Amino acid sequence: MASKVDWYYRRSGCTTCKKMDAFLEEHSIVPKETSSANKERRGPEAAFELVETVSKVIAARGKSVVEFKTKGADEELLKKHLLGPTGNLRSPIVRKGKTLYVGFNNEAFAESLVK
Repeated sequence: MASKVDWYYRRSGCTTCKKMDAFLEEHSIVPKETSSANKERRGPEAAFELVETVSKVIAARGKSVVEFKTKGADEELLKKHLLGPTGNLRSPIVRKGKTLYVGFNNEAFAESLVK
């Protein structure tokens, strides 16, 4: 049986999103809802609304992976890991339960996203 994630935010043409697509397919993970970052630009306000729905963020940028609790998290820390250079929400993002996965790192995400 396929595993499910609550929400998947991706950008077409994005190399990192293609890696996340392959990862989800490889592990038979199906998103309940998918949003296109190309069509739905989400700024800082939307990012903070999203953070209010989760308790933990696992953010990957290159080989660097940061995991932190959202309760009491510094606003600048959240911005740094959730927003891209344009000020919009980074992609890909996957929400599974109370955890938000930002960017992509195969090893870090395999440990908790596949469970």
